Amino acid sequence: MFAFCLLGAHCTQFGAVYPPRPPESAGEPIADPSPSRVVVHAQVSSAAMKQELETAVPRTGEGTFPALGGERSYSWTRDDLELDFSQGRVVIHAHVQGHVKAPVVGTLDLPLDLVVSAEPVVTTAYAVKLQSLDVKVTSSDRRLGVAEKITPIFEKIEAPVRQQLRGFSYDLRPLMEQANQRIAKPTQFPVGDATGCAKLRVLGIEAGPTVIADGLEKDIALIVMPEVTLPCPAETEPPPIPDLANVASVATGPFTVTVPIAARYDELARAMSMTFTDGKFFFSKDFPELFLEKPELYESEGKLVLKMHLQGPVHAHGIDAKLDGALYFSGHPTVTDNELQIADLEPTIETSSFLLALKAETDAATIRDQARKAMRLDVAARLLPIKEKVNTSLNFGSETGCFRATVDKIEVKELHSHAAYLRMVVAVTARANVSMPCPTKPAQTQ
Repeated sequence: MFAFCLLGAHCTQFGAVYPPRPPESAGEPIADPSPSRVVVHAQVSSAAMKQELETAVPRTGEGTFPALGGERSYSWTRDDLELDFSQGRVVIHAHVQGHVKAPVVGTLDLPLDLVVSAEPVVTTAYAVKLQSLDVKVTSSDRRLGVAEKITPIFEKIEAPVRQQLRGFSYDLRPLMEQANQRIAKPTQFPVGDATGCAKLRVLGIEAGPTVIADGLEKDIALIVMPEVTLPCPAETEPPPIPDLANVASVATGPFTVTVPIAARYDELARAMSMTFTDGKFFFSKDFPELFLEKPELYESEGKLVLKMHLQGPVHAHGIDAKLDGALYFSGHPTVTDNELQIADLEPTIETSSFLLALKAETDAATIRDQARKAMRLDVAARLLPIKEKVNTSLNFGSETGCFRATVDKIEVKELHSHAAYLRMVVAVTARANVSMPCPTKPAQTQ
């Protein structure tokens, strides 16, 4: 309430005509996010696969086979593998040197060729496996023609190779687990004296078809529930990574995540107070000691109400008074080009009456314009720390591989006023990829 006397005999006092506050709400701001997809392009290089297959395919073998009325022994040793890709399949080539003990002639050294083709798939447990295995051992040496007629010697070599490859597994889980932990962990960022949190809760993970291109490539979509809250909610332990779901298709290229931002009005008021000097805003040339402070925000009947405390002496224009009270402005919040503002912010009834009584009509417009200016909040600038933290915290590397994410654009789409908080909907456009192993220039490890 304002109480002051003007020109000695004229005294003005205002009653409580300001827009009413809604009932106090102790609940947390509700972001109410919708599921979005974070698309990660995963690459497993041919060199990484070859390294794993070198371990999986046996290098040597030995045994016996029946021939000429008795058991004959054999052994074999393979050279390094060569890896090719053809018609959606992995093709493995290796030269094998066979040794067969034969009567009379002794040990025969026979050149063999091992060819394996298989379809690579990623299981629900994030393991690259080989299915539809086709293992063949052949030779152009005529001496093996006789042995092949009397015994399946080729099968003796093919069998252990087939068995080993059936158990082959290239594990993607460690890197995906690490990514899940980092994505699910809230990212804190400062907003004035307050602290906000960005969080992506992972609901599920989908994988599109495998592309063969000098290695394996696959688009993986993380279904997330994104939200930003001011203040930060209580931190909880991220849930374990969900099983992988193989689907017919996943949208490729940059992805857009819709992020709702829920901010309590007291937190927005703190951000607004950052525009003041030492918590005070001196707005009038005619009344240089008069200042506004302690901004408060609340919603009333669909409008956002700004309350500011006015204080200081007035000694001009025939006025000799000391003011100590509250000013109220109201308007509808909007977002224009990523800037939150209340363009129609106007004094409420009793505030207008006070300004007229003050006989400083020019300052009525000044206070209103300055209040509008103070209420303009560059959302993109406020969200820049989120962009920087995401670009840092989601870029990491390990012995397994590297995960990289880049936020390219942040754009405010919607704005909604609630009784206890303001809710903005922000579209974040980004890119992400997983490389196994890391590229020549490794990702930054945090």
